[in-house]
Amino acid sequence: MKILIIGGTGLLGLAGTKELIKRNHKVKTISLSEIQENLELPPELEVVFADYETMSDEELKSHLEGQDALIFATGVDERIEGEKPLYDYYVKKNITPLKRLLKLAKECKVKKAIILGSYFSYLDRLYENLYLYENNPYIKSRVDQANEAFSFADNDFAVTVLELPYVFGSQPGRKPVWVFLVEKIQKMKPFTFYPMGGTAMLTVNQVGQVIASATENAKGVKNIPVGYYNMSWRQMIRIFHKHLGLKDKRIVSIPKWIFKIFLFFQKRKFKKSNIESGLSFKSLAEIMTRRAYIDNKYIKTQMNVSEDDIDQAIKESVLTSLEYLQNREKFLNMK
Repeated sequence: MKILIIGGTGLLGLAGTKELIKRNHKVKTISLSEIQENLELPPELEVVFADYETMSDEELKSHLEGQDALIFATGVDERIEGEKPLYDYYVKKNITPLKRLLKLAKECKVKKAIILGSYFSYLDRLYENLYLYENNPYIKSRVDQANEAFSFADNDFAVTVLELPYVFGSQPGRKPVWVFLVEKIQKMKPFTFYPMGGTAMLTVNQVGQVIASATENAKGVKNIPVGYYNMSWRQMIRIFHKHLGLKDKRIVSIPKWIFKIFLFFQKRKFKKSNIESGLSFKSLAEIMTRRAYIDNKYIKTQMNVSEDDIDQAIKESVLTSLEYLQNREKFLNMK
């Protein structure tokens, strides 16, 4: 197949690119020109360094012509904070440009679209009683993004949304998303306090396999939650401790009511500054104190995603985070 990836030099996009090339597909990417000096791109990859959002329809169509599939591997996540209504910013970055791309892709007879989404959309379905869609700008934007994408699907155009959980692994010279947690663990003394509950996760290599398999097998309309490993927060923090040289540091699991008190003070700070976060503090307390897991049966049996070394992937995230904290100017922020 011939495949166009938007954001194919980012952490997740590049993982998909490499796996697709490994499977003998022809891949082109439109990516921002700001990349790391030491980033190794596959020689088979055709790279167009540009901001796709500023391209004209004619320019985009020139890149979409002759492609079999489009992969959308860009956008902004739940860590964004900003003035209310923050949902408008998510629409601007995650929904509006995707709708434009899908419209043009269909005009160019592209057959498939794969969108890298979020497992928070899956949690919205899983925990209906929490009203996550109504109370969280980020979750609302991801659900709306998927629904808007599905509206373009027909017998000649398949749309798949990959609902990705937390991903471990690193890209040299790019700031890991886990810097905040490494800093937090280092500052908390003498214990590490973290909520009860747990989460789903997978390695960046597994994300590459998921992207490639979804692209090869896309049919109709599909949401796919793609977690491979399920861990309690305590288990995950224990691995962080090991790679931070804090193996003997005690972990204290915080019950929901205590976590809510902590988040209440955070909420007051945000309210005073008229700042909104992608996830509401009330919902965060509910989500993080549950075992928000994903059954990996589907991606193992239907997508042939293989076992990987999650400990090593977490180690890479931790060590790259430490490197960033010691030498910030040499790193690019995650896009």
